[in-house]
Amino acid sequence: MKIELIAEKLNGLKIIQPEIFRDQRGFFMEAYRMDEFERLGLPTQFVQDNHSRSAKGVVRGLHFQWEPPMGKLMRVTVGEAFLVAVDIRKGSPTLGQWYGEVVSAENCKQVWAPAGFARGFCVLSDFAEIQYKTTGLYNKNCESGILWNDSAIGITWPVTHPVLSDKDKVAQTLEQWLQKPDSDHFKY
Repeated sequence: MKIELIAEKLNGLKIIQPEIFRDQRGFFMEAYRMDEFERLGLPTQFVQDNHSRSAKGVVRGLHFQWEPPMGKLMRVTVGEAFLVAVDIRKGSPTLGQWYGEVVSAENCKQVWAPAGFARGFCVLSDFAEIQYKTTGLYNKNCESGILWNDSAIGITWPVTHPVLSDKDKVAQTLEQWLQKPDSDHFKY
């Protein structure tokens, strides 16, 4: 079975599509296969598997972690969501740029966003379940976020009045993050 690289964006972000076998019973796919990930230049060692469920209009993010550095391989297993990644690496030619992809249980796309990207999503269906593998164990002392609607980034979210956590409502701007010493963990 093959996993196809369908897009590369922002010097590190990758959109992949596993081969899907569908018939009257449903479908089968290999969401992760070490040899295929190696071939595509993706990480093969993940240390944590996360699963979230959110209602329509929920925006989560933009989240990131610097110690240990955490990359995320994100996919939607129920429903549909708009997955977003923002480059927050100092010195990167794409610093502050974003990319979004509509991912669903139906299209089975996956988004790889390495450490140095802030990630988030907006639920488009009545509810969605997002699963993501990470390359770093969660560390609440070294995680943070960027304001979902930071005007300097200008993400075109598919919602005007999102449902947000209290933490995401008051997140810092990218400019505020870049002024902090911890931002030096992400250099291009």
